[in-house]
Amino acid sequence: MLHSYQCPDCGANPVNHRAARAEVRAEMIMDTVFSPLAPLHRAAEVFFARLRPELLIPPIITFLSWLGIAQKLKAPVESDTYRTRVLWDAAHARGIALYHLALFGQPTSVFVARYGGSGNGRTVVYTHEPRPAGPPSRSLDWMDNKLVMAQRFRAAGIPVPRGGACHSAKQSLEIFHSIIREGGGAAIAKPILGSRSRHTVIHITTDQELLHAFHVAQEISPWVIVEEELVGMVYRATVIGGKVVGVLRREPPHVTGDGTSTVKQLIIEENKNPLRHGPIFHPLLMDLEAKSELKRQGLTWDSVPARGQMVALNQKVGRGEGASNADVTDETHPENIKLFEKIGKVALADPLVGIDFIINDIAKPWNEQKACGVIECNAMPFIDLHHYPLTGKPRDAAGALWDIVFPEAKK
Repeated sequence: MLHSYQCPDCGANPVNHRAARAEVRAEMIMDTVFSPLAPLHRAAEVFFARLRPELLIPPIITFLSWLGIAQKLKAPVESDTYRTRVLWDAAHARGIALYHLALFGQPTSVFVARYGGSGNGRTVVYTHEPRPAGPPSRSLDWMDNKLVMAQRFRAAGIPVPRGGACHSAKQSLEIFHSIIREGGGAAIAKPILGSRSRHTVIHITTDQELLHAFHVAQEISPWVIVEEELVGMVYRATVIGGKVVGVLRREPPHVTGDGTSTVKQLIIEENKNPLRHGPIFHPLLMDLEAKSELKRQGLTWDSVPARGQMVALNQKVGRGEGASNADVTDETHPENIKLFEKIGKVALADPLVGIDFIINDIAKPWNEQKACGVIECNAMPFIDLHHYPLTGKPRDAAGALWDIVFPEAKK
């Protein structure tokens, strides 16, 4: 087995394979063992949410800071992610006091935010992203499980791909044959838990390709999802407080033909874009992965794509591979906005969710298009994606999040 740091199937976001498999196995076992106790667990969540035990954390931090163990970082540090930075900027713009907990000089994932004076102010303690006070939504228990999500969404009339979960090669073939028999097309295979396209294989049309994809996914997850491949590009809709704050087209590394330039020339020209040499977006690669993807499309480095023809160089949509994001919020059809808000407000009933949706044309209603649907939901979406699109209008997703956490601070 390849180590995660040299694994092409992990892409630019590597994980330790053994640790990932163990984590998935443990989570699935825990879900099975403790599912009969779900009502008791929910009652405990509601009870402790009312007590707000997290408010004990700030005085503990203050005490530890007196001892020199903890530090209150009141400005971003070099190691902070862009998600942390946009939240910091939006908090300061609203007069929200924010600090980042460090222990023994090392930043942790704990943040403390406060708005208002000592008499009528409120404090929120969070990790990664803040949420409104109150019990966590029930969907947080299953949102990141692709199989459970698909089953619940299908029952609610929300479009999802056909398919299922399996833990043996034989089962994977049975699901694959069912997909191809019912609708033709192609299939994909991916881990049952996880994100960022790790160990996901697409364009599967033969038994041999399916078995290879199954084993790739099993490297980080004992259970694998095999489902139909939807038609179109991946769009990320972020819903905050029941409202869509932004829709991004998550574009794989690609160039667009002009009718005269070769693929190689188009890549060289696109790589002159200064945004591709900053900390967010990266140059397009002319590597073996790109060569293989070109071959799949019947192209070479010297091919001349037609004007407007999109030529993919990789199927992953992580920025580390040269992928890009385009804001398409204003182009998104109202019916699609309505669907995304239904998912956030009704199906998930959660104040913060990122929805990955595949559709051929985001400007047309989803119910008038074939093979479109939700492929993944994320309870901790990277809201900074909306602040820094490669093309299109930036959206203040961090500000929208603070506006539901501290409505009294809304600008």
